[in-house]
Amino acid sequence: MSAEARLAALGLILPPPPKPGGNYVPFRIGGGLLFLSGVGPRHADGTSTTGRVGDKVTKAEAYQAARLCGLNLLSNTRAALGSLDRVDGVLKVLGMVYAVPDFAEHPAVINGCTDLFVEVFGEAGRPARSAVGMGSLPGHISVEVEAILAIRA
Repeated sequence: MSAEARLAALGLILPPPPKPGGNYVPFRIGGGLLFLSGVGPRHADGTSTTGRVGDKVTKAEAYQAARLCGLNLLSNTRAALGSLDRVDGVLKVLGMVYAVPDFAEHPAVINGCTDLFVEVFGEAGRPARSAVGMGSLPGHISVEVEAILAIRA
């Protein structure tokens, strides 16, 4: 089943592509790769999930925030390529979690994004990955995720 068909079968609707919050572009293509700038957990209405994980945001809420980051990355992917079916594989994901100092479950949070990628792309969606904690993120968003994808012509 194609990625676009899986997305539809899951009942997922991609939000509008988020606009850059600074002097950068949401994606770049080069050498058969799609480089996706980091995105936060922006909802379709423009609001974001904010607050520190382990304080105002639970691990379960942060997982959902990371999943929303994944949907925003997929939205930028479709904007870049015209179709998710041009994705050959998700190569690398960097997930950043705005968390209290003693929070230690960053990988469980970023699973929200990578679980989504596996649902949409199958095994080709399982990336190499880093999940790290941050003392702050722009706008106090709870999670930010960036990715590198291999693409088909």
